[in-house]
Amino acid sequence: FNQHEIFMPGKPITQEQVNLYMSYRKTPQQLQATSAAKAGFSERTARRIDKGEHEVKHGVRKYRTRKDPFKGLFEQYLVPLLEANPALQPITLLEVLEEKAPNQFDQSHLRTLQRKVKSWRAKQGPEQEVMFLQRHIAGDMGISDYTWMNKLKISLAGELFEHKLYHYRLVYSGWTYVQVCLGGESFESLSSGLQNAFWRSGGVPATYRTDSLSAAFNNHSEEEVLTERYRKLCQYYSVKATRNNKGVAHENGAIESAHGHLKRKVEQQLLLRGSRDFLTLSDYEAFINHIVAKINRRCKTRFDEEKPHLQALPSRRTNDFSEQYVKVSSSSTISVKRVTYTVPSRLIGTRLLVHLYDTRLTLFYGHEETLRLKRVYAQGSTRNRSVNYHHVIHSLVKKPNAFRYSLIRDDLIPDGDFTLLWQQLTQDGISDSDCRYMVDLLALAHNYRCEAALGRYVLKEIKRQQKPSIRQCRAYFSDETIDIPCIENQQHDLNSYDELMGGHHG
Repeated sequence: FNQHEIFMPGKPITQEQVNLYMSYRKTPQQLQATSAAKAGFSERTARRIDKGEHEVKHGVRKYRTRKDPFKGLFEQYLVPLLEANPALQPITLLEVLEEKAPNQFDQSHLRTLQRKVKSWRAKQGPEQEVMFLQRHIAGDMGISDYTWMNKLKISLAGELFEHKLYHYRLVYSGWTYVQVCLGGESFESLSSGLQNAFWRSGGVPATYRTDSLSAAFNNHSEEEVLTERYRKLCQYYSVKATRNNKGVAHENGAIESAHGHLKRKVEQQLLLRGSRDFLTLSDYEAFINHIVAKINRRCKTRFDEEKPHLQALPSRRTNDFSEQYVKVSSSSTISVKRVTYTVPSRLIGTRLLVHLYDTRLTLFYGHEETLRLKRVYAQGSTRNRSVNYHHVIHSLVKKPNAFRYSLIRDDLIPDGDFTLLWQQLTQDGISDSDCRYMVDLLALAHNYRCEAALGRYVLKEIKRQQKPSIRQCRAYFSDETIDIPCIENQQHDLNSYDELMGGHHG
C-alpha cells in the first residue's frame, strides 16, 4: 500500500473506504493500523469506526457556494422562452439577457448559462427520444445507403471526381460491399450494387433495408415505376424490403455509422498513399476494394457464423438496367436522360432499344446488340453531350465547312493534344482552312488509328513553326507500302474487232 495515503486531512471518508476497512479487519492477521492504511485513512479514524463513533456523510449539498450571477433574470426571462421552445441554445439566450439587462452580461457568462440551461432541461425539460438497442440475428438483415465522397477531393487524371459510394452491410457480422456510383442514386446503381453484394457474399438476408429512395426519382410517376421495379427485384431474391422514414437517419444507423468509419479509413489510406489522384477509374476502384477487403478480414469470424443463415441465391442474376426506345436523328445522335450521344451514321433513321446501366448504355437494333457507349450524366437541370468523332468523320470529310459552325464542333475535337492543337490553329481567329485542316487530321487519326501520336506530332511541329501538311502527316503515319503494278499494253489487230462486230474494216 502507499504510505502517503495514510494521512489525508480534510478529505471526507467515503462509505466504500469504510467497507474496504471492515473487509480487511475480518482477517485475523490484519492489524487495525494496517487495515486503515490500506483503506486510505488514519488509525485514529479506524478506532472511531470500531467504536461506532464515525458517521459517513450522505446526501448532496443543497446550498449555493456563490451568488447567482443572473440575479433571477434566468427564471424571469429565459425559462418562459425555453418552455415555449426548448431547442433554444445558450448563446441565443445570452443575447436575450444582454438586451434585457444592458452592460451586465458578456461572453464570460456563457459557460455558467450553459450549465443552468443543461440543469433546467434535465429537471423540467421535455421528454427526449429514446434509442432502443437492437439484438441482431445472423442472416436476418442487410442494409445499404449512398454516401458522398466529394469532401475527400478524389481526382482522376487530375480532374476532380465527384461521386457517391453504394455501401452495403450485413448487420450481424458487419460484412461489407462498396461500389463506386457515377450517376448518384438510381434504380440502375441500386440494382447493380445490391445484386453484386448478394452474389459476392454468397447469400441473401431475410430482410433488406434502405433509405426512402427519394433521391432516385424526380416525380410521382417515376416513384411509382421505381417502387414497382424495386418490389420485383426484392421478390426475385425472396428478400423482404423495408425502408426507414425520410429524414430519420438513426433508423438506418447500422449503415450510417459505418459510413463514417469507411470514410475515415479511406482518408487514412489516402494519407499513406501520398496522393488523392488516380490515373483511371479502375485504379480508384481497386483502391476502394483493397480497403473493403481489410474490413471484411476483421469480421471474418462473425461472417463465417452468419453465412450459413443466409438464403440461397437464385440460379442467375436478374436485370440491373432500365429500358428506353430512341430514334437516331439526322445528325446521327440519340437523346437519353438529357444527354446527347453520337452513334455511327449507318444507324440514322433507325429505332433502337437502349439498356441503361449505371456505367454504360447498350444499344440494340431489333434483337441484336449493335453498340455500347460509356454512360454520361447530366448535372442538375442542364443537358450534357457525349460526342465521338469516329461516328461522323466519314460524312464530315465530305463537307468540312460544316465543322466551323457545328453545334458540337468543340465536342468533336478529342481532349488533350488535339484540343491544344485547335487552340494554336485558331488563336488569330477561325478560318475555313483551319477547319479543313482539323477535319483532315481527324480523318487521318480515324483511318490510321493514331490519334494520340498524330496530335503530339502535329502540335510539336507547330510549336517549332513548321506546320506539317496533310500529305506529310499521311506519309509519316502510314505504315502501308503501296505496290504499283506494272501494266503491259497490248494492241490488238483491228481485224479481230471487225470480226467481233460482224462487219469489215473499211
